[in-house]
Amino acid sequence: MSRQSNRATDSKKMNSELFTLTYGALVTQLCKDYENDEEVNKQLDKMGYNIGVRLIEDFLARSSVGRCHDFRETADVIAKVAFKMYLGITPSVTNWSPAGDEFSLILESNPLVDFVELPDNHSNLVYSNLLCGVLRGALEMVQMAVDVRFAQDTLRGDNVTEIRMKFIKRIEENMPAGDE
Repeated sequence: MSRQSNRATDSKKMNSELFTLTYGALVTQLCKDYENDEEVNKQLDKMGYNIGVRLIEDFLARSSVGRCHDFRETADVIAKVAFKMYLGITPSVTNWSPAGDEFSLILESNPLVDFVELPDNHSNLVYSNLLCGVLRGALEMVQMAVDVRFAQDTLRGDNVTEIRMKFIKRIEENMPAGDE
């Protein structure tokens, strides 16, 4: 039995490493295709947004999480369920603003940056910016407009990776005339 358990663990680790290396190849190609880091960051955010728009359906179906009642509950679901489900990590939710409309996700480890060192000529590259787009796209599909950005990054020498999220507004569903 323990042999099968070890195979499953090895398979997950292999899948994780393959994902990390594939993502690295994607970022490398974007750096070759675009003139500067800001353009690469925009493309990573755009790709992440498109992933998030589609991923939310899978998340809602697989997690059986109901509608969140406030931004604090949303933050907990993102950290404890979504990150765990898709990246195998559980970031901590901290640094709430006094108004309760902004918080930080602290990632002790970021699986996207395993095996990665940023070259000196890419000092403005936000390597994991895809995550910001995923979060923004997924939340937009559940009627939440948010601003998502990296505040700290271990690739830039910080102790932790910090993703800052700010609630902008609730998006009203526009129903076609007669569908109300």
